[in-house]
This record gives sequence, C-alpha cells and structure tokens, in this order.
Amino acid sequence: MRLPSPATVRWGLLVLLLVLWEGLPQTGLVPELFLPSLSKTLVALWAQREEYFDALLVTLSEVGIAMLIACGAGILTGALVGGIVTLRKLMLPVFSSLYAVPIVILYPIFTAWFGIGSESKIAFAGIYGFFPVMLSTAAGIRTIDPQYILAARSMGATLPQQIARVIIPASIPTVLTGLRLGGALTIIGVVVSEMLTSSAGIGYLVSRYRTILDSAHVFAAILMILLLSILFDLLARAVERRTLVWQTAGRQSRPGAAGSSPAVPAPAPV
Repeated sequence: MRLPSPATVRWGLLVLLLVLWEGLPQTGLVPELFLPSLSKTLVALWAQREEYFDALLVTLSEVGIAMLIACGAGILTGALVGGIVTLRKLMLPVFSSLYAVPIVILYPIFTAWFGIGSESKIAFAGIYGFFPVMLSTAAGIRTIDPQYILAARSMGATLPQQIARVIIPASIPTVLTGLRLGGALTIIGVVVSEMLTSSAGIGYLVSRYRTILDSAHVFAAILMILLLSILFDLLARAVERRTLVWQTAGRQSRPGAAGSSPAVPAPAPV
C-alpha cells in the first residue's frame, strides 16, 4: 500500500482543521465564547476589513524595520564573532547566556528607554530576533572550509570583503535557518509588544477585542497573524530555493567520509 505524499497529508490536516473549526462551535461541542466558528470569524474580519487592514500595515511596518535590525545586525555580529577567534572566545558565551534569558521580561525597560510608541516595539522585536540569527551565523562560519579564507587572504581580500564575499555565502544554510527562526521571533515580538502597550496594530486588536469578550474579532486578528507568519515562511523557503547552489559550497567534509574529498568550487570573486 502506497503511503500518501507529505503534501497530501499537510493539505488533509489543514482541511480537517478547518472542518473542526467550523463544526465544533456549530454543534455546541465547544462554546463560541472560547472558539467562534470559522464562518463567523471570516464575517467579522470582512465587516471590519478596513480596521484590520490599517492595523496590518502598522504591524508590517514595525516587523519590517525590526527584521532589518535583527537580520542585519545578527548576520554582521555573527560573522565577526564566528570569524575572529578572540571575539568568539570572549563574546560567544555571553551571547549564548543572554539568549537563554526570557527577553519578554525586559520589555518594561524598552518602554522606559523608548516610550510606548513604535520605537520600543521595533527595538524589542529586533533584539528578540537578533540572537538566533547571530548564533546561527556564528555556528555556520565555524564549518567553513579554511581553504576559502586562505584563498581570499592570498588574493588580498580585506576583512569586510572576506565576510561579504566568502564567509556569508559559504555559511548560507545555517544563516537561513537562523533567519527563519529570527524572523518568526521578530513577528512574535512585535505582536506581543502591541498587546502589552499599544493603540495600533494587530496585537492591539487582539487585546482590545479580548477585553470586551468579542471572540470572533479576536480570532479574526489571530487569523491575520497566522497568515502573516505563513507568508514569511513561504518567503524564507523561496530564498532557500534560490540559494540552493550554496548549500554545499565551502562546507568542510565530514571526518571519515568515504572516498576522496569532494571537489571544491571556486570561491566568489573578491
């Protein structure tokens, strides 16, 4: 008997989830205060579509700027920490320890520093997504074939050129893993901060409608957040497919691998 493909299983689970979402409240098995039906959620979303669209624009702008901070600073810091032995020994244990701290408990500090506007939410979400990007980049750099760095240095490449042309492209698989995780945490950071202190954004709508026990509008906002996360995941997967050529470039061969070491492609021009 042939097993169904993973795509078929995923679509089947999605259809089952949607059927249960619609059927359980309709049959009274789950109170609609706890879980409104899918049809009522979509009706609520359509009825207040302008409000949700405006809130989505606010959240998207904050997420976009926070991702620039998380990904840009994370990749640059990770490249420096992973590529320079002294910095790696000094700073990597510090960053690893900070990553273990639940950063959400530090949000009041961000509001004290930046106020309750968008600045505090962007800073909080940017730092929230910074750590996985930085740690993944640093870990990926440690697996780069040293011959690449040696070749770049022999051609007179400066440190910024080594980072931009050799180190980051060769460590792209682990960097992309960190970007996916860091981007997801950035979205979470923005939404959570909007729920705590905000007067705009999708997170604010969740908090606002929750206080008046309007479950349909709460789940409509949650549905918007879910769609935003799915779109980000699809974008990250598209980037991974475009960079598939780098998936094995510059990686050290595993110890004990059978046969001779694989041919090493030419390094990127410096």
